[in-house]
Amino acid sequence: MQKFEYNFDRFVGLNKKEMSFRGVVEDIVSFVKEDPDREYRVIVGSDSEGYGDVAYATAVVIHRIGSGGRAFISKNVVHTPRSLRSKIYNEAMLSLYLGQQILPELISAGLLEENFVIHVDVGPNGETKDMIKEVTGMVKGFGFQVATKPESYAASSVADRFAAPPKTVAA
Repeated sequence: MQKFEYNFDRFVGLNKKEMSFRGVVEDIVSFVKEDPDREYRVIVGSDSEGYGDVAYATAVVIHRIGSGGRAFISKNVVHTPRSLRSKIYNEAMLSLYLGQQILPELISAGLLEENFVIHVDVGPNGETKDMIKEVTGMVKGFGFQVATKPESYAASSVADRFAAPPKTVAA
């Protein structure tokens, strides 16, 4: 069995600025302090494309409810056999590992324990419909709130933009 390795030391913001894990935490804290009376939600979700040595994108989104937000992406290459189940589990595990790292940092900064959600890329339509109970059960078993498609935008929209292979233009 291959060892599952990941590293959340490097992120890039949607503004293309590179930052460390600590920088992401500090940016989230300062974003909340800009308007502390608003409601916030922090969401983590992952997505990937293809099989083999796959570049998984994991997104951290700070959502100021009703007024935008910020997102940060970290990439990890994980070997993935040609199995949708393996791919979905890898995505969920990366989100869980990052959630386990970032949530204690946010709690110690006095933020968001009850508004922290893991978004998983499974839903009632398509090939992943049979996996909803097991994947959401796994996330809940780790003690996190979970959202699935179509509400799981951190995975299916934000991370997806960074997981997709580059598009080529036909000549």
